[in-house]
Amino acid sequence: MKGNKKEIQTNDKTIRYTHIERGFKTICFMFSGSGYNYDKPLFYYATMAMLQNKIDIVQIHYSYNEQPTKNNIEKITKIMMDDINPVIFDVLKSGQYNNSIFLGKSLGTIPIANDLMKREEFLKSKMILFTPLINFDSIFDSILNSHHQGLFVIGDKDHYYNANQIDQLSKANLKVAVIQNANHSLNVGELETTNSILALSRIMEKLQETVRTN
Repeated sequence: MKGNKKEIQTNDKTIRYTHIERGFKTICFMFSGSGYNYDKPLFYYATMAMLQNKIDIVQIHYSYNEQPTKNNIEKITKIMMDDINPVIFDVLKSGQYNNSIFLGKSLGTIPIANDLMKREEFLKSKMILFTPLINFDSIFDSILNSHHQGLFVIGDKDHYYNANQIDQLSKANLKVAVIQNANHSLNVGELETTNSILALSRIMEKLQETVRTN
């Protein structure tokens, strides 16, 4: 699943990304978590699932020292979008792609919920949110009010899990999947290898169902 390593020079920095190009008509932009990068299980198998369903991939490589807090969530959204927007523009300018999908994990759900979901050009894009940071009101409200098709996955042992919020989100448009006994990495228990693999398998099945209708 090797891709082409590319980079874009903006005014003050170099933005790197990997583009796995198979000539398909749908593109999936992936946004990693702060300590959860693209070779970790969720992204590795999500990449495999996308290619299996004839979807090209873009993985944007970023890292930030600042952790999101109530006071800086808008600032972090802007910092991330300053890195993400040039890549999206660079990839879409050729006109090769008819459809787009956005997939983020944890930190990577911030730009999806706080920016991309609200943009008119991506109203028909599918949104896939792994362990989103729903303790931030802006992220929770955006997902709750979204009309996008897509998938929302969280473990009930994730420190961001909130039963009341999940109950509300179950009425939203995105399909909600709660993984029992799974933590913020969507691993089950402390060292439950088989159960963690089974959970990963269920998540990938739901992902396949979500993207298959492209």
